[in-house]
Amino acid sequence: MSKADVIFKDMCRKILDEGFSSEGQVVRPRWEDGTPAHTIKQFGVVNRYNLQEEFPALTLRPTALKSAFDEILWIWQKKSNRIEDLNSHIWDEWGGEDGTIGKAYGYQLGVKYKFAQGEMDQVDNVLWQLKNTPFSRRIMTNIYNFSDLSEMNLEPCAYSMTFNVVGNKLNGILNQRSQDTLVANNWNVVQYSLLLMMFAQVSGLEAGEFVHVIADAHIYDRHIPLVEEMLERPMFDAPKVRLNPEVKNFYDFKVSDLIVEEYQTNPQIKNIPVAI
Repeated sequence: MSKADVIFKDMCRKILDEGFSSEGQVVRPRWEDGTPAHTIKQFGVVNRYNLQEEFPALTLRPTALKSAFDEILWIWQKKSNRIEDLNSHIWDEWGGEDGTIGKAYGYQLGVKYKFAQGEMDQVDNVLWQLKNTPFSRRIMTNIYNFSDLSEMNLEPCAYSMTFNVVGNKLNGILNQRSQDTLVANNWNVVQYSLLLMMFAQVSGLEAGEFVHVIADAHIYDRHIPLVEEMLERPMFDAPKVRLNPEVKNFYDFKVSDLIVEEYQTNPQIKNIPVAI
């Protein structure tokens, strides 16, 4: 069985059984009909995934791995905030009249800063350090730029990555301030696992451990019966996921370079309501 399934089940069960409900509080998110979208949450969830053992894709329901890969390339490789640069429509609700999501996500990764080795953006700085100072304890990114928050259509949820090399293995910690567990948990897990795999491949390293730190891991009230049903589903073996080994430059990766084999899953849960 997929270890990602076990981690997901344990996390959801703890949220549902021991979590804190926002009922009675004034909350910002609303359902499409205007009803307040309440949650049950756990604070400070930490999940660990060993990419040497398996790729952490859920089998309880399918995760659209190609679409997840496309979005992580949109943010980290294209460094784009333009909706038209993304093949899926997952950001459409946050698109402005100018066709962008504001100064958020990819925009922040494309901003150039003065580093000791010269002027470059955060992604290029990570790539430079992995090749030149791989054992540094300062290889990290942060897109929660306070000076630009008012110009972001959505403040970043997953906002900081810290990279750390142990031996020949590249490990990473993703810090996330908030997460809609049913909708986004495995999406983020597979995305940043793929990012680690890409960075490792172009740096002559192996992908090691991905650690996911979530400050506010929550399940929305209208998602509870969907999650409960998922927790009763059987689990299958994790899929075999790899990248085209011919790619040696991060900026050359394409969605077609993601190779997914033997991905057996339960049926998709359709029409999941999303709180805005």
